[in-house]
Amino acid sequence: MHTLFSKIKIEIPEHIYLKNPETSELGKKIVQGGLDVIYELGFDQFNFRKLALKINTTEASIYRYFENKHKLLLYLTSWYWRWLDYKIALYTVNIEDPHLKLEKAILAITEKEMLIPGENEELDKSKLYNVIISEASKAYQTKDVDEINKVGSFSGYKQLVSQIAKLIHEINPEFKYSRMLISTIIEGVNNQRFFELHLPRLTDTYSDEDTVSKFYIELVTNTIKKS
Repeated sequence: MHTLFSKIKIEIPEHIYLKNPETSELGKKIVQGGLDVIYELGFDQFNFRKLALKINTTEASIYRYFENKHKLLLYLTSWYWRWLDYKIALYTVNIEDPHLKLEKAILAITEKEMLIPGENEELDKSKLYNVIISEASKAYQTKDVDEINKVGSFSGYKQLVSQIAKLIHEINPEFKYSRMLISTIIEGVNNQRFFELHLPRLTDTYSDEDTVSKFYIELVTNTIKKS
């Protein structure tokens, strides 16, 4: 498994950035620094002036890489969705049983751990996970979503949903709501993890188990059963 993922390269749609931040040390600092500031202040309070102060550069330098702060958030969320694709591949490699394969895929997208090595080792995955929980929906819940979607900005998210939907169809080809089910789970996981951290009386937590992963595995298993 280590060999399978030793050469992971996270591909981000090129139109999200003006200059690929992976091609320079400054670009990598912009991404990690942007993640740090969003993590500390929240996306609404984040701007390029604060980021420039954080990483000791100029706003003009940041604008050479990203058109605006929304594009930087799209970059972070796209990185996360692509990374989950690799995680599913790792969890399901060499598994033939479709039921077990689907269970492992659901585990991959619902558990907290971010253990797979990626090319961008400078990216703090713990902070990224927390930003995804709190801010990811702002990447597409915007008035410009239709225009942004036309150029493929959400291709990573769509690919992730389609990938797991295919596993559902292997088990029950007659189930009509596979993409709806998977996108509901992904969004629901973010809410439940947020509740765990900030509003625990809105969820169920037990010290000896990951209730979020277990809940969604059980939900999927029961929902797609053939009638």
